[in-house]
Amino acid sequence: MEYPKAAEMNGMCNDKIVNEFMCRKGFSELSIEVKKAALQCNEKSRKESEDESNLPVLEAAYSSILRGLGENTDRQGLLRTPFRAAKAMQFLTKGYHETVYDILNDAIFDEDHDEMVIVKDIDMFSLCEHHLVPFFGKVHIGYLPSKKVVGLSKLARIVEIFSRRLQVQERLTKQIAHAICEALQPAGVGVVIEATHMCMVMRGVQKMNSRTITSAMVGVFREDPKTREEFLSLAKNS
Repeated sequence: MEYPKAAEMNGMCNDKIVNEFMCRKGFSELSIEVKKAALQCNEKSRKESEDESNLPVLEAAYSSILRGLGENTDRQGLLRTPFRAAKAMQFLTKGYHETVYDILNDAIFDEDHDEMVIVKDIDMFSLCEHHLVPFFGKVHIGYLPSKKVVGLSKLARIVEIFSRRLQVQERLTKQIAHAICEALQPAGVGVVIEATHMCMVMRGVQKMNSRTITSAMVGVFREDPKTREEFLSLAKNS
């Protein structure tokens, strides 16, 4: 019996068609690839449905903010601004709809490698939860495998999941480290974030060149000074 490929399932990515297919053929008979595609389709449709239902509330809120600032929301330049701002905010906080499991379920591999793995200079953009203005910078991640490694791009995806939320840099650093720890069970993890906070640049003290550096060390990275020093040295060097 021939089953549709994942690419074909993506073409019928809505609840109705996917559910009809499962009922007709039986979910247990589907290939693993198609099962994943079907579940991802349902999850994507659920997120899109939630975003669509919440959009009018966000749009009305932005309209209220503009009026509170004394603006005329009926003038040409602002007619679509509440809608655009609402859509932008949904994108900037899309990490609330994503989990580490969603991106790592097929990207963890058994590998007899016990030396440090480092991915550095991962671009990061987030929103400060105190003022709702951006902070952005670079993330450096290192881990010491314990018989398991992860696809390198997935480390950047983990950064994306937690940074696309309302955040403080200290918590973001820990969340990334703990997520990698939980997924891989490595001997240790180190995460360093260097970021510029627009709440310090555009307002308040208005210090243009200030940077904030935070770190989270878990396992051998915290317990062994030499391992921690090796990671920090490699992360710092160009």
